[in-house]
Amino acid sequence: MDKVFISQLHVDTIIGVYDFEKETKQSLYFDIEMLCDIKPAAKTDDINLALDYSKVSERVIAHTTAKPLELLETLVEQLAAIILAEFNTDEVTIRVSKPAAVAQANTVGVQITRRKAS
Repeated sequence: MDKVFISQLHVDTIIGVYDFEKETKQSLYFDIEMLCDIKPAAKTDDINLALDYSKVSERVIAHTTAKPLELLETLVEQLAAIILAEFNTDEVTIRVSKPAAVAQANTVGVQITRRKAS
């Protein structure tokens, strides 16, 4: 199986459990990997047969900025469900980093892998 990926997609949004986090946008960085078969798109040179990383990126940004959430865990579960439902992939891995969350760390975050139900 082939893999389409998006690396370090930057989104500023309101996310967090603490009061100060609910008042100021914070940077999130997404790494997304989606398994798919690229042969049909490669054979025909047709974007309509490809897993369009630009459209996936737009959808992730739109959802992430639509309404504030408290937990990264909630956000990545929602995004995985959206990507599996709306795009031609049977498996997605999403890693989200929140660099400002812990002052002593370069970044912290969550990573999940989800598959379409068989």
